[in-house]
Amino acid sequence: MSTTRPYPPGDRGPEPSGASGVSGGGAPTASAPEEGVTAPSGPPAPTGGDRVRRLSFDDQSGVVPLARDFTRQALYAWGWLPAATADQRAAAEDVLLVVSELVTNACLHAEGPDQLAITRNNKVIRIEVTDRGAGQPAPRTPHRAGRPGGHGMFIVQRLCLDWGVVRDPGVAGKTVWADLGAPA
Repeated sequence: MSTTRPYPPGDRGPEPSGASGVSGGGAPTASAPEEGVTAPSGPPAPTGGDRVRRLSFDDQSGVVPLARDFTRQALYAWGWLPAATADQRAAAEDVLLVVSELVTNACLHAEGPDQLAITRNNKVIRIEVTDRGAGQPAPRTPHRAGRPGGHGMFIVQRLCLDWGVVRDPGVAGKTVWADLGAPA
């Protein structure tokens, strides 16, 4: 289910998924990996051995393959790839698919993505895509599997533990976040 988080960054409110942890800090646009930093928006980011990687899309073309390559490199660095089991391979493929869907939605329905942030700990990986769009992502309902297009947020909803949208007051755009479980 999509949830919009209207509260300021210090007041996240109750989490429907039971997530816990503390979030903080701004969203730097550096493309280099940042270690030990929690995610800047959405419900509290996963804590306990967090790792964060950020990619800025400023003046970039081919952002969907760029985002997938960036994510694949993070998964290799974090030991998710190469996958030792079929479950681990499926979990990594789910992460790549969700990244593709969120970045594609920012391209199609917003003014393009500004930044991709990936945060992980031993239990959860969070994907955040920030854009300047005013729209609200939502799964198309009713979902009709045979109809072309419009499956992106349905896929995100099905694969993720939770997802939502955060808007910062006075700032154009939003951050769409999605949490996936780490492989067993």
